[in-house]
Amino acid sequence: MDYVNLGRTGLRVSRLCLGAMTFGSTEWRPWVLTEEAGRPLIRRALDAGINFFDTADMYSRGVSEEILGRALGDFATREQVVIATKAFFAMGDGPNDRGLSRKHLFAAIDASLRRLGTDYVDLYQIHRFDPHTPIEETLEALHDIVRAGKARYLGASSMYAWQFAEMLHVAERRGWTRFVAMQNHYNLVYREEEREMLPLCRAEGIGVIPWSPLARGFLAGNRKRPDDAGGAKSGDTLRAQTDEYAHGLYYAESDFRVVDRAVGIARRRGVTPAQVALAWILRQPGVTAPIFGTTKLEHLDDAVAALDLTLDDDECRRLEEPYVPHPVLGHR
Repeated sequence: MDYVNLGRTGLRVSRLCLGAMTFGSTEWRPWVLTEEAGRPLIRRALDAGINFFDTADMYSRGVSEEILGRALGDFATREQVVIATKAFFAMGDGPNDRGLSRKHLFAAIDASLRRLGTDYVDLYQIHRFDPHTPIEETLEALHDIVRAGKARYLGASSMYAWQFAEMLHVAERRGWTRFVAMQNHYNLVYREEEREMLPLCRAEGIGVIPWSPLARGFLAGNRKRPDDAGGAKSGDTLRAQTDEYAHGLYYAESDFRVVDRAVGIARRRGVTPAQVALAWILRQPGVTAPIFGTTKLEHLDDAVAALDLTLDDDECRRLEEPYVPHPVLGHR
């Protein structure tokens, strides 16, 4: 396993980050793994040298954090691992059970720490931009969370580049703790981040930890075109058949053409399309550690194997050639 600095910090993270959205409760999503099924995957990730784990309070309404916290407590020491979590989405029915207000962030970090069974998180991230809360309120609250020792570093997730630039500017001007990482939506079939967000992050020394580097499994090459699936956007897996969010992000004909290229290169190389997709994103300038999710041990092993796969310039050109620009996706 290779380890790299997260942005301009001294924090060393594995080149891959295991996302914990797939661990939790089937009551939240039918494709989510129970604790019993998820723990072996977390252990295998640790055995492979992965030290970076990402979750969020809203994943299975907190159950993901509980599962991840217990597993890491059983299989590793606290200082061996880098734990990241997020806050923004609704965690209750009340008007202050969501967003990036000082009230909600203070409550959210304490609840996440209880569920994770730790005194601090290494990376505390805002899950989305909150247009209803002043930036200064959010940034000062996050700064105070760091000063209280409840988080070591701060990160952000999907938003417009101008919003992120404004937040970076306000934090610097006020002397508050600065964001060190951006968790954005980026993969072979969604590359709009290459226009503004990725150049901004490179210029500002921000670590890029993309979510959905495999397009929620779409780049694994097992999804069916609507015509092949009887008009339905589906595939052979439970997630392919029930992940409505993915159906709103991908499944354009141009997306399938990109997958076809990945499948072709994978066959020639004797690897999987998922390995090709991960090898491509690992090669992109500024990318620190893609956050991948998994429900099977062999898929985790595939992801680790992608670290040893080097694509040449012609293969990358072939993968990128069929791309068609998309509307902004993933900010909600």
